[in-house]
Amino acid sequence: MSPRVLATADDTREFGRSLAQSLRAGDLVILTGGLGAGKTTLTQGLAEGLGVRGPITSPTFVIARVHPSLVDGPPLVHVDAYRLGGFAELDDLDLDADLEQSVTIVEWGHGLAEDLSDDRLEVVLEADPETERRTVAVSGHGERWKDGVPC
Repeated sequence: MSPRVLATADDTREFGRSLAQSLRAGDLVILTGGLGAGKTTLTQGLAEGLGVRGPITSPTFVIARVHPSLVDGPPLVHVDAYRLGGFAELDDLDLDADLEQSVTIVEWGHGLAEDLSDDRLEVVLEADPETERRTVAVSGHGERWKDGVPC
């Protein structure tokens, strides 16, 4: 997908809600972007679209949170890999045990979480430091996304 401009935080949440319509149990989404790029804001939209229990906040200090579904859908596993020292620490979280039953979102996961699944979406967010404008680009990897990515 070519990059798309999201003018406000609300637009970022709406993009997440829209993207969530294409997600199902077993999907892995890796979010990349600097501080303030909108990774957690996008995850809030994904959570709303999936109908999971909130609130959705950055799991920086707890590393991972599980948000159960309120609508008989898959739970959302929200991971913040910022403080992890490498794949071994990510692997210690035993996320692979939840991957098939959940939608798993990994913030700061680029270069770290790709080995969790051959099939994944990678979402890159860039923010203009002087405005709320963000640019988002989504790329799909693996058999699951061979026909293209949503949005």
